[in-house]
Amino acid sequence: MRLLAKFSLIFAVVFGLGLAAAAFLFHDSLQRSAREQVLHEAQIMMETALAMRNYTTEQIRPVMNEISQPYDAKAVDPISRICAREAAARRVFRPQTVPAFAATEIFNYLRKKYPDYFYKEASLNPTNPRNRVVDWEEDILNVFRNRPDLALLDGERMTPLGKSLFLARPMRAAKSCLECHATPGEAPQDMVKLYGPANGFGWRENEIIAAQIVSVPVTLPVQMANRSFRRLLVSLVAVGFVTLVVLDVLLYFTVVRPVSHFARRADEISKGQMEVPELPVKGRDEVSILAASFNRMHRSLAAAMKMLEQQK
Repeated sequence: MRLLAKFSLIFAVVFGLGLAAAAFLFHDSLQRSAREQVLHEAQIMMETALAMRNYTTEQIRPVMNEISQPYDAKAVDPISRICAREAAARRVFRPQTVPAFAATEIFNYLRKKYPDYFYKEASLNPTNPRNRVVDWEEDILNVFRNRPDLALLDGERMTPLGKSLFLARPMRAAKSCLECHATPGEAPQDMVKLYGPANGFGWRENEIIAAQIVSVPVTLPVQMANRSFRRLLVSLVAVGFVTLVVLDVLLYFTVVRPVSHFARRADEISKGQMEVPELPVKGRDEVSILAASFNRMHRSLAAAMKMLEQQK
């Protein structure tokens, strides 16, 4: 086997072992990184839903209440205006002005772009039945109730379609929530007619009444990690191949070609051709030192052969 082929084989073996070690180390790292990225995106979506809730509470609901007030705007008595406005607000109910409804609906639009993400404001006593907890969501809600200081919780759960990753945050009842969720009598009658008097009442201020949950299949971060892992391997292999080509070219011009010259000259001399030209000596590296030594050996051998011929 030629020297260049041996070097290429050694480089391929060493690089292959290094690539296998790097793949082993980077695979778990990429899996963790993908998981953190998915959780980060889930948290951004959760913050988006929370912003939508605040926007609905602070801007949409007051405007809608103003529009829907059937009171006499020309009334002079301020107390009469306030009472009429509050009475009208209790009579008119629109689900679109409910923060939980608005957050869930905006997330449903968002899921058209990100279909793997799911959002729910899971509650033990919701007004809207679609927000009622299932078994694993109830476990999360109980964790928040048992640990009031816990602000965020993430983990994995098993589903019929495989593992799912979730991110959850507790939701507490604010004072404004009690306007509709304290008792059926104080709630808008349209809301009571729509959802019934048995659901979504009896809330207390600052009580953990729900959990904001974003879930995504574990296959999503796994697929992200696998794509990054494949790109990394392809990049490393490409870099290794280019490096091998460059090293082979450098090795050929700096080592292989001079050594080949040595081999040809030595072969010619061994066949009795003593009049071959000397090897060029350039620089002070090992190859140049070897060329100078070879030239001295050549001269010594030629002189010895002449002395031997003269004696004959």
